Amino acid sequence: MRANSLATRLFLSATAWLVVILAITGFVLSSVYRDATERAFDRRLNLHLRNLVAEVAVPDDSPDRQFQSLGEPLFKLPLSGWYWQIARTDVEKADMRASRSLWDRKLPKLDDQTVELTAAGIRVAYVDGPEGQTLRLVERAVDLGSDGSFLVSVAGDASEIFDETRSFDYYLGGTFTALGIVLLLTTIFQVRFGLAPLKRISEAIANIRSGRAERLDGKFPVEIAPLARETNALIDANREIVERARTHVGNLAHAIKTPLSVIVNEASARSGDPFAAKVMEQAGMMRDQVAHHLERARIAARVSIVATISEVAPIIEALRRTMEKIHRDRGIVIDLRNDASARFRGERQDLEEMVGNLVDNACKWALSRVAIDVVVDAPAAEANPLLRITVDDDGRGLSESERTQVARRGKRLDESKPGSGLGLSIVVDLAALYGGRLELSSAPIGGLRAELVLPGI
Repeated sequence: MRANSLATRLFLSATAWLVVILAITGFVLSSVYRDATERAFDRRLNLHLRNLVAEVAVPDDSPDRQFQSLGEPLFKLPLSGWYWQIARTDVEKADMRASRSLWDRKLPKLDDQTVELTAAGIRVAYVDGPEGQTLRLVERAVDLGSDGSFLVSVAGDASEIFDETRSFDYYLGGTFTALGIVLLLTTIFQVRFGLAPLKRISEAIANIRSGRAERLDGKFPVEIAPLARETNALIDANREIVERARTHVGNLAHAIKTPLSVIVNEASARSGDPFAAKVMEQAGMMRDQVAHHLERARIAARVSIVATISEVAPIIEALRRTMEKIHRDRGIVIDLRNDASARFRGERQDLEEMVGNLVDNACKWALSRVAIDVVVDAPAAEANPLLRITVDDDGRGLSESERTQVARRGKRLDESKPGSGLGLSIVVDLAALYGGRLELSSAPIGGLRAELVLPGI
């Protein structure tokens, strides 16, 4: 799956949102559970605080005083982390009672400025205990009038809150991790299943482009079906435009060639007239130009259509047999090394025209031998393979300047050889329209090498 594909982007986006949502949800749940645990702990402390306040209100000589019990054995265990303390706040009768667990230590007094009173007149906060424990402390001021003023405090070991919260966080983290994995797997399945129709369309379009299919066939979901219909309509419209262009090119060719032929015939009837000779010369140039541009228009119209695939080996073999028959009287031998798996990403007649021009030129200039080599280059990363067709002859060859001139339209280096001089220029133009090229160099067997590079498959 490519990093820049729609499926990857959707998966990464869904994963990012999933992580954010789970993190926020986990933080909120952890905070809510911590608050709930603190409230439960505070209710426990407040219960002891109310009991102590009730005990303070009992006269000192009453047998009902039960300061040390309060129903919590930890208040009797030295430095257990659970403590209570009653301190006189009036100066005249300074006195303090405390649980046995304090062991002659004192609980700190909460700062009035930093800890606010609750509606019940109680202050609650975390403080440091006698043994370095973190304590949850509640305190309340009690005014008994003439019996004095007291500050009643109860503290419990806050590690119970922290341990409970930490245990919940562990379970929550494990649960959310498992939930996240399940949701990610579900997202992967949904992305793959949901985008499967788009992948099918992509593959179908690739098949159309490569010539393995002509239309988008098959059933698609209602959300994708309009795209398939419009794509098929676009393909049909493209074919109609190409067919109309071909028809117009053919009509134009007939419309122009007929008047030119009449002009040439009339001028030929006055062969001795210098004006007629000039007319024939210019008419010939016009005919070559018209032929060249009509050929370019025909080629452009043809390659504008959705690509097809052509088998190379049968085309080259047929050309070899044809050229050997045409040049049989000169004894030209054509050696062929053909790759049976080679295929051209284009129309058959275009390949026949390009290779036919090259082989015909090679046979015209060869002394006795022509070599044709067909290979397919292995594609680079994410690139299409290249089809290389090399045509060598053992003729006189061409210099570097002649190679530059010979590819120009209408340029002929030897007027004794038949032809219009348009062959190589047509090959160059047609190869360029397919994204290919023609390269001329020296052949190992002594003459000219023409290497045609085209898109393969």
